[in-house]
Amino acid sequence: MWVPGSRSEKGRFQRAAAVNVLGNLAKILVEGAAGIAFGSVALVADAAHSVADLVASAVVLIWGGARYDDADPTHPHGHQRIEPLTALFVGATIVILGLLLLRESIVGLVGPTEVAASPFLVAALLFAVADMYLLYWYTERVNDSLGSTALTALSADCLNDIYTTIAALVGIFGVFLEFPVLDPLAGALVSVLVVYQGIEIGRENVTYLVGGAPPDADRDRIVAALRDHPAVEGVHDLTVYYDGTDLEVEVHVEVDGSMTLHDAHDVETELVTSLRALDDVGDVHVHLDPSGLGEWKDAEESTTGPPRGPSGDGPF
Repeated sequence: MWVPGSRSEKGRFQRAAAVNVLGNLAKILVEGAAGIAFGSVALVADAAHSVADLVASAVVLIWGGARYDDADPTHPHGHQRIEPLTALFVGATIVILGLLLLRESIVGLVGPTEVAASPFLVAALLFAVADMYLLYWYTERVNDSLGSTALTALSADCLNDIYTTIAALVGIFGVFLEFPVLDPLAGALVSVLVVYQGIEIGRENVTYLVGGAPPDADRDRIVAALRDHPAVEGVHDLTVYYDGTDLEVEVHVEVDGSMTLHDAHDVETELVTSLRALDDVGDVHVHLDPSGLGEWKDAEESTTGPPRGPSGDGPF
C-alpha cells in the first residue's frame, strides 16, 4: 500500500543498497589484490567471501526497493513480500559464508597453510575492517527511519564481514608471532556466530513470507485502537498476520444495530483509517455486526463476554 513519502523512502533504500554494493566491491579489490600479490590465502579467501556479499547487496538493490512501489493489477496488495524475500536470500548467503569459513578453519587446524608475513597484508585487512564498519554505520543510520528487513540483513552481513576479517587479522598476527594456529581457531569461533546470525535472519523473514502471526503486543494495540472508538461495543474474530513486513487486519466489530447505514459506513471508515495510522499496519478489513446478535457460526455464545485469548476467535 502506497503511503506519502514512500518515494523518498525508496530513494534512501536504493542509495543504501548501492553504497553496500560499492563498499563490498572496494573490499574485494583491496583484499584480493594484496592477497594475490603476497600469496596470502587468508586474504584471498576473505575477498572471495565478499563476492557473495556483493551479490546479496546487488539483489537487494535490484529487487528490494519494489516494496515501495504502488499496487498494480498483478500485485493488488502491493509488493511488501519482495523485501523479506531479498532479506531471506541475504540470510542464506550468510549461512553459506559461515559454513565455508568453518570448513576452512577445520582444514587450517588439520594442516595450517604457510603465509608470508607482510605489513601490506595487515594494512589491507585494517582497510577492510574500516570499510565494513563505515558501511555498517551508514546502513544502520539510514535504516533507523526505514525499518527495512533487507537493510537489517545487509548491516548484519557487514558485522559478519568485520568478524571474519578480524579472524584473518588474528591469523596474520599469528604468522608474525610464529603461532599460525590462531587463524583457524579464530575462524572457527567466528563461523559459528556467522551461521547463527544467518539462521536468525532467515527465521524472521520466513515468518513475514508465510503470513505468520505477530507478537501479542501488536494484537493488543489494534484491539485498543478499535475499543477507543465510542461507537464500538464489541470486537471479535480478529485476525492479524504479516503481509510482507506489514500487518494485515481482519476483524468483526459490534455496533448499535439501529444506526443508519450511512452512520455505519462512517464508523467503518473511521476505524479503518485509525488502524492504518498505526505503525506497520497495511490493509485493514472491518466487518460491522449489530451488537448482541452473535455470529451465525456461534450463535449461542455471547459476543460481549470475556476474551478467550489472542489466538482464538472469541471477543476482546
